[in-house]
Amino acid sequence: MPTALVAMSGGVDSSVAAYLAVKKGFSCIGCTMQLQEDSRTVQDAQAVCKALGIPFYAFPLSREFRENVVAPFAAAYLRGETPNPCIRCNKTMKFGLLAEEGKKMGCDRLVTGHYARITEENGIFRLKKALDESKDQSYFLYNLTQDQLAHILFPLGGFSKKETREIASALHLPTAHKPESQDICFIPDGDYAALVEACAGKPCPPGRFIDRSGRTLGRHRGIIHYTIGQRRGLGVPSSEPLYVLDIRPEDNTVILGGKKDLFQTEAFIKEVHWIAGAAPQQELRASAKIRYRHREEPCRITVTGPDCARLVFDAPQRAITRGQSAVFYDGDSVLGGGILL
Repeated sequence: MPTALVAMSGGVDSSVAAYLAVKKGFSCIGCTMQLQEDSRTVQDAQAVCKALGIPFYAFPLSREFRENVVAPFAAAYLRGETPNPCIRCNKTMKFGLLAEEGKKMGCDRLVTGHYARITEENGIFRLKKALDESKDQSYFLYNLTQDQLAHILFPLGGFSKKETREIASALHLPTAHKPESQDICFIPDGDYAALVEACAGKPCPPGRFIDRSGRTLGRHRGIIHYTIGQRRGLGVPSSEPLYVLDIRPEDNTVILGGKKDLFQTEAFIKEVHWIAGAAPQQELRASAKIRYRHREEPCRITVTGPDCARLVFDAPQRAITRGQSAVFYDGDSVLGGGILL
C-alpha cells in the first residue's frame, strides 16, 4: 500500500484532504510543522488524525521557518518591496523541508489541502487551477518542479469549499466549522511593521513624501508602512487623491502621484521558474496575474536571462508591485512565475 505524508494545518481543508487520501487507498501519516509557540494548530490536527485513525507527528521547524520565511519577509519590506510569504513558505517549507521529512519516513506522496490540480500528459506533469476558480490556489504553487508534482496529491482540486465543509460535517471532524484564517500566520494581529522592525532590531526611520518631480509633499512614518497603490493613511493634504507610486529605500523616500500614474504595461521579473522545467525558446503569449486577487491579463513574455523575464501586457496594469509574484497561465495550466522587480 502506498504511503502518504499529509501536511495538516489544523484547518478544514487539510483535514478533508487527509480523509480523501485515506479513502483513495493511501496509508496516511498526518503531520504539522510546529512553527510557533501556539499549539492550537497541532492540537486540532492531532484531533483530526485521531478521528481518522491515522498516526500523527509534529515537526519542530520554528528556526527553519524564521530563516526561510520570516527573515526574508522582513528584509523585503526594508528593500521597499511587498512580499508574499505564502509562496516562499510553500517553496522552502511545505514542499521543501516537509517533503524531505516525508521521504525519510518512506512516504511515496505528500498530500496538502491546496485547491489545485495535477495532470500528466506525455510524461510531463502540469499544474492546473482548481475546478472552483473562486478557491483556486495555483498562484501560490508556481515554484513546483516536475519531480515534486510527480509526488504530490491535491485531493481538493475538484471540490468547492462548500463541498469540503459538507464532507467534514458528515464525518464530524473537529475542524468542520473552524473559520478560515485571514491573516499571515506569523502575524495574527496584522501588525507586520512591528515584526519587520523587530527583525531589523531598530525602528524604520521617517522620511519624505515626494512627487515625481522631487518636490516634498510631507513626511512618511517609515517605508515599511507603505505599498504600491496605497491611498489610505498617507496624511498628505491634496486637491486630488494621492497614491503610492514607488518606494525608494536608497534615499528613504516614498513617491506619490495620481491614479493614472499607477498604470504600466511593462514589468520585469526575477527568480523565474517554469513548471515544465525549461524556459521557452521564443516570445510567449500567455496571461499573467500580478497578485493573487488580480485578474489574469493577456501579455507577451520574453526570457531575458537564466531566471529573468520581461512582461508586456496588452493593456496597462494598475500598481505593479515589487516583491509580489507574477504568475503565468495558459488557460487553466500554470506555466510558471517569478518575483516582480
